[in-house]
Amino acid sequence: MYSSALKVLKKIEEYGYKAYIIGGFPRDLYLKRSSIDVDICTDATPMEIMSIFEDVITTNTEYGSVIVMYDKVNFEITTFRSEGKYINNRKPTDIKYIDSLEEDLKRRDFTINTLCIDKDGNEIDLLNAKSDLDNRIIRMIGNPKIRLKEDALRILRAVRFATVLNFELEPVLKAYIKKYAPLVKKLSKERKRDELDIIFASPNKEYGIKLLCDLKLADNLDIPKLKKIKITPSLMVTWAQLDALDKYNFSTNEKETISSLLVLKGKNLLDKYTLYKYGLYVCDLASELYGIDRHKINKLYSSLQIHSKLDIALSPMDICELLNKEPGPFLKDLIRDLEKKLVNDELQNTKESLTAYITNNYN
Repeated sequence: MYSSALKVLKKIEEYGYKAYIIGGFPRDLYLKRSSIDVDICTDATPMEIMSIFEDVITTNTEYGSVIVMYDKVNFEITTFRSEGKYINNRKPTDIKYIDSLEEDLKRRDFTINTLCIDKDGNEIDLLNAKSDLDNRIIRMIGNPKIRLKEDALRILRAVRFATVLNFELEPVLKAYIKKYAPLVKKLSKERKRDELDIIFASPNKEYGIKLLCDLKLADNLDIPKLKKIKITPSLMVTWAQLDALDKYNFSTNEKETISSLLVLKGKNLLDKYTLYKYGLYVCDLASELYGIDRHKINKLYSSLQIHSKLDIALSPMDICELLNKEPGPFLKDLIRDLEKKLVNDELQNTKESLTAYITNNYN
């Protein structure tokens, strides 16, 4: 990916433009961390980039960005720009293309994200990014009092970077985050959740959660229970403790998982039918939350004769033929009866055993 990115830079420069790798990739490379995304900045406009490369996706040209597919890798390429006045504490009213790398860097959020790499692999550090990376500091470019009010998402991004990188927040930035914490209420549910998911999924989440609470962000994010949750490895277990189903957007599967985790409170996770009904994934998560030995849960789950209705040795049509009946509501109760007896080892999951049981009890 890195070598492909350097090829992209060289190709852009062959056409007379300047181009650099910017943002997370140079930062993570300097910190010897793995990175999967490569962003590129250039003085070429989106239209000029489209004239250079064949495979270009134009999804965000209003902000000077396009996606270029090169060597089977997607690269986001953004034109150097300056930004006008911000509205609604989130987006600039207008942008202007410029030809200065340094001026483009000054519009960005934190110094640690301003390290660049040129086409020859040389580091370019115009805003002392390496100094802050060495000292493990999250420092805002410009005055935090102004920059946080411009774009409230920077508040959560600061906490996210501090969490993931295990860095300290620069004192002035930290003070203004605390002061402007109510601004995060204006952010969309989607953007808030994107940042919170990264914090909650981080191995360093305990530090991130402490920052969110200490900086008065938990209340303003409508997750006041964050202050008292149990720290566990899983993202969904964290969300399940926050009473946030009606405050954030979750997929249908996520809602089912969170609801199941809450229902399982106080239930015996080592009960075979409970384990069968809710499944290994949910019960495994519940073991984190409720302090049950997950190895016992996994061992017990492996011992079950069936793990779903599809595992039953007789199909619904087999049962109907056996009873000489058309499919109907009776099947639901009958199959549930079989599930319970199979799960509790009161029946063997063989056609012979099930046939004899159904014949004797339902004929």
